[in-house]
Amino acid sequence: MIPPIETVLPAPVIVPPRTAAAAREDTPFGPRKSSRVARVVVALAIGGTLVAAGFVAWRVTRKPSVVITANVASTAKGEQPVMLSGEQARRIGVTYTAVVMTPLATEVRTVAQVNYDETRVRTIAPKLDGWIEQLFVNYTGQPVHAGDSLLAIYSPMIVAAEQELLLAVQLEKDVTNAPADAKRSAADLRDAARRRLLYWDITAADVDRIEQTGQVQKTVVLRAPVSGVVVEKNVLSGQKIMAGDALYKVADLSVVWVEGEVFERDFSTVRIGQLVQAEFQALPGVARSGRITYIYPTFNPETRTARVRVQMANGDLALKPGMYATIRIEGARGGNVLNIPRSAVLSTGQRDLVFVQNGAGLLEPRDVVVGVANDGRVQILRGLRVGEQVVASATFLVDAESNLGSQLGGMGNMPGMSIVAPAPSKPASPKAKVPASTESKR
Repeated sequence: MIPPIETVLPAPVIVPPRTAAAAREDTPFGPRKSSRVARVVVALAIGGTLVAAGFVAWRVTRKPSVVITANVASTAKGEQPVMLSGEQARRIGVTYTAVVMTPLATEVRTVAQVNYDETRVRTIAPKLDGWIEQLFVNYTGQPVHAGDSLLAIYSPMIVAAEQELLLAVQLEKDVTNAPADAKRSAADLRDAARRRLLYWDITAADVDRIEQTGQVQKTVVLRAPVSGVVVEKNVLSGQKIMAGDALYKVADLSVVWVEGEVFERDFSTVRIGQLVQAEFQALPGVARSGRITYIYPTFNPETRTARVRVQMANGDLALKPGMYATIRIEGARGGNVLNIPRSAVLSTGQRDLVFVQNGAGLLEPRDVVVGVANDGRVQILRGLRVGEQVVASATFLVDAESNLGSQLGGMGNMPGMSIVAPAPSKPASPKAKVPASTESKR
């Protein structure tokens, strides 16, 4: 006989007449199917919760390979200490070095460019009007020497001055037997005519030749006042020129300037008179030396650099304006300073960070203030003490784990490392009793 529905209820309840009637009308074989399914779902949920609790307890009690002690206060904001054993350090390439107090030879290296020595550049601009009859220097880059012929020019002003000179010479001859005052006046006229031609950059030799020949020359030759290389040419044959027109620019390249930019952080190590070594891409294997002759008085606000000028001899003319160079400015060797390898410092752009070894494998992140540096080492102004052990290599990996620990409380998925939390004082038991079902067996 099938037991009545009331015998399977967990406890006697008083049912209103309508509800009891509805229950009796369901089926003579028991409660509705939906009520039984709900009880099964609840039982499965309780079982899943117990299984998850057991897995968490097993993970907590399991011995971790690496633990980030997220509850330890750090001297670097946003970073957490890292616990690393000797075997784990060797596995990821972490090495340690001591903070030392030794002299630190500084060297500033920067990119520079070869420029003209501005004090050795000369613009050639005639002081008279005229027409160019002939060019003797007719292309850019042509070397010239002082006294070389540049061009022949016809100028009515020059022709008139030559005629005055010849008249003064003839007058001086005519007053040979005249009183002394007349002779002196004739000589003054002759000298004045000569000076006029000399003031127009006609050489004394050319003026003497006019006096000796007694002939007015249609054209006169303008000559180079300095030696160098023509770097600009702005004249053509047959061209009319005006007084003051810049026809040539000649640069003496026997001495050049090598100018470079020094960053603001290195500016304190640079001074006038310092010896500089320069290497040039166009001259591989060749190093030249010079001295700093000038430091520009302003900083570039965009690059935060100051320009320095190095004067360098260039007798063989191998250094050409526009060449790139790498200059090395060796700083003065001072007293002992606190320093560590550059690889030990992790720079983020806003701060400098090192990891200090405290205890057995505990790496503590610490902010430091750095000073001058060279290729291998950097000065520490604040944040470390002599003798402390710091991470010298793989600093980036340690920092990555420290950042991960501050966010997740555990290590990342790196080789040999697990994401685990610090073990609680009383781990939860992996086992739990399942409450007995209140449903009666049929």
